[in-house]
Amino acid sequence: MTRPSLVATIPMRNVPERKVYDRGYVRSLFDSIAFRYDFLNHLLSAGFDILWRSKAVDFMLPFQPRRVLDIATGTGDLAIETARKLSTHVVAIDISTEMLRIGRTKVASMGLESQITLAEGNAEELSFADGSFDAVTVAFGVRNFANLAQGLSEMQRILKQDGMAVILEFSKPSSSLIEKSFGFYFKRVLPVIGGLISGNPEAYRYLPNTVGEFPAGVDFLRILHDAGFKEAIQYPLTFGIATIYIGIKR
Repeated sequence: MTRPSLVATIPMRNVPERKVYDRGYVRSLFDSIAFRYDFLNHLLSAGFDILWRSKAVDFMLPFQPRRVLDIATGTGDLAIETARKLSTHVVAIDISTEMLRIGRTKVASMGLESQITLAEGNAEELSFADGSFDAVTVAFGVRNFANLAQGLSEMQRILKQDGMAVILEFSKPSSSLIEKSFGFYFKRVLPVIGGLISGNPEAYRYLPNTVGEFPAGVDFLRILHDAGFKEAIQYPLTFGIATIYIGIKR
């Protein structure tokens, strides 16, 4: 595992400039694929997305946060995993009304309505007071932030002192062979399968584009540090295909 903590000494590398997508455009994409979102997540990741979310929640176990905010919750998978493992209250927000509708159905079917509150909201304009949460989580959502720095700063703002951010996101594999294979799958295979099943090929072209533009690894640690997380650590998963980032507010 890679555990750089002195991120102030890590220089920012040259990374591709992120394309800014209109919030309405992103909302419409996710609304259109919501009905197949869970199925495609599990299928296209061969089930690894379930394991990765579980591992992300495990990082919070020693801290036992009493109140957690899950941003870009989608249909609520990470919020549900958090509520189950930590027996805590989770506020889960997303910009997609259709994703939230499906999420509410899932939460109700599991009897977790008292633990999970789902509401519309976006990372760049969080409607919560400073220091409202013990932990904040995002799974495969930070790359969708229109303004990454602002979204991370908002996450830092609503955390209590010594609160933690747990961010799960796709990243660049450590092996060049795996990187090439993963890149081919992500850019050539995934859009075809995702497009056929969801009926929206554009949504599954958007996914690899945002992954390719995302400043992963030490570059993201630097951005976390600049947003106010003075302790920032990364934990690569499955040959670096995904990474869990931990930021602590000091």
